[in-house]
Amino acid sequence: MGEGAMTLKERCGVYLSHDASAVVQFIKYGLAGGVATAVHILTFFLAGFLLFPCVTQKDILVRLLGLAVPVVEESLRARNAVYSNVLAFLVSNLVCYLLNRLFVFKPGRHHVALEFMLFFGVSALSMTVGTTLMGVLIREFGMQTTPAFGANILSSLAINYVLRKFVVFNG
Repeated sequence: MGEGAMTLKERCGVYLSHDASAVVQFIKYGLAGGVATAVHILTFFLAGFLLFPCVTQKDILVRLLGLAVPVVEESLRARNAVYSNVLAFLVSNLVCYLLNRLFVFKPGRHHVALEFMLFFGVSALSMTVGTTLMGVLIREFGMQTTPAFGANILSSLAINYVLRKFVVFNG
């Protein structure tokens, strides 16, 4: 091995460090977000099937999986979708905070308690916008839960990245 060559362990350390390049940071943010999104989706649908029924027999996920679901009045379905989303938000954001702090952004701009509150505050803002959008799409436009939930996720992603990078963490 030449002097400039790095071992696999050293290369992994560079990619996992907070000093990784902007491209690597964005990839890590995407991966952390992917894990958090998967946790959010799993929690949302588990809650939506088991705790707060919010899917209909017409829903694409129900049809794809061949599931039977109870009939739920539209206004209750919209409210239950919001409840399921709030629970999913709490669980997924704890996972997301830990991954972002450990692997993506440089912590230290704020005390850890303030950082945690800001992280959740930014997430709450994006969740409020996304959840409102989801509720309106279901209630006012009759959209099925799965595509409305997708609109929620996309709007939240855009808001979260910008505010976490420039307000919560040290870039």
